[in-house]
Amino acid sequence: MTDIDNDIIDGVSPADDSALTPHGRARRSVWGRLYHGETSIDFYGKRWIGLGFSLVILLISVGSLIGSGLNLSLEFKGGVSWTVPSATLTEEAARTILDDQGLKGSSAKVQEFVNKSDNVRTLEVQLGEQPDEVRRQVQQAFADEVGVPTESVSTQAVSSTWGKSITEKALRALVVFLVLVAAFIAWRMEWRMAMAAIVAMLHDVLLSVGIYSLFGFVVTPATVVAFLTILGFSLYDTIVVFDKVQENQKRYSTVRMPYADIINVSMNQVLMRSLNTSIAAILPVLSLLVLGSGILGAVTLREFALALLVGLITGSYSSIFVASPLVALAKEREPRFKALRGSHVTGAELERLVLGGTPGGRREQRRAAHGDSTAVVGAPISAEALLTHTPRPRKKKRRV
Repeated sequence: MTDIDNDIIDGVSPADDSALTPHGRARRSVWGRLYHGETSIDFYGKRWIGLGFSLVILLISVGSLIGSGLNLSLEFKGGVSWTVPSATLTEEAARTILDDQGLKGSSAKVQEFVNKSDNVRTLEVQLGEQPDEVRRQVQQAFADEVGVPTESVSTQAVSSTWGKSITEKALRALVVFLVLVAAFIAWRMEWRMAMAAIVAMLHDVLLSVGIYSLFGFVVTPATVVAFLTILGFSLYDTIVVFDKVQENQKRYSTVRMPYADIINVSMNQVLMRSLNTSIAAILPVLSLLVLGSGILGAVTLREFALALLVGLITGSYSSIFVASPLVALAKEREPRFKALRGSHVTGAELERLVLGGTPGGRREQRRAAHGDSTAVVGAPISAEALLTHTPRPRKKKRRV
């Protein structure tokens, strides 16, 4: 089947130049170009928008961490918790019981949980560290108030040293992970990409922690595990982009081409793959959060799923709008690309490169920028077009 037949099938007349790509094929819809990796988005030209947005969000996150801190769970700050099964016990009544036992009920943290699968309501009351005798007295007081056996009111005591130990181990694991990842990427690719990947991962962690601080989400050990898990996803998505960048860098190694063009071509070619990876990872997490926690009432899944959801979204964002622009800014300082800064192509010329074309010269780029439709680099050029003057007629040889 010929290209003309394909154009007719796609519903585009070959005579309509505005509906054709720089290669003469029928132009797809926006979703069609996205699906086939044929978009021509100027990611490099919009780099300061993404980096600026990240900087603003990070400043807000840091400000929230300094001002409000994190809503740490009992496992980190230490204390005692009582879980009371009751359909009628209110928060005010629970605080009153604490006051009656000589404790400060106003400083207690009271949360209500409902297991929708069996319609059981429980009230969880948390307070600072208390002696075992006081903990048992409060347990008995809650049991007497709601009319259940003492053992039906579960109680838990956690020392603050345990939470401190978990935090230190998590930080050590994070540092070791970052060092090993940076060393591997620097060995497999280059050190600039390694630094950009590490900055993107730190961006994801700080942004995720900042979101927890802003909205007051509870930080539990499951949250810490989820944060460490999203580092792997963030790294994977960034490496996918960097691998394409390195592939195109080798492909265009024999021509003079701005590094911004390499970044733009790579980002457009791998954009759909990154979106597919992110969507495929986010959908199961959403099912855990909405179905498991929201509908079925599996509260234990909420902390883990929520941290994963926040981390997956920030990881997908950083691989496109943080890691790649940082690599471009670093690589443009190399002697090979320094002289070509500020000359990256956009529009139809960028689309032609994304579709597999070769870089054109400056004259062709200027002609294309001024709307000269004959300046499509890579199109067949006649022998007469290559000459700068009218060819001279050959002289006839005299016959002897």
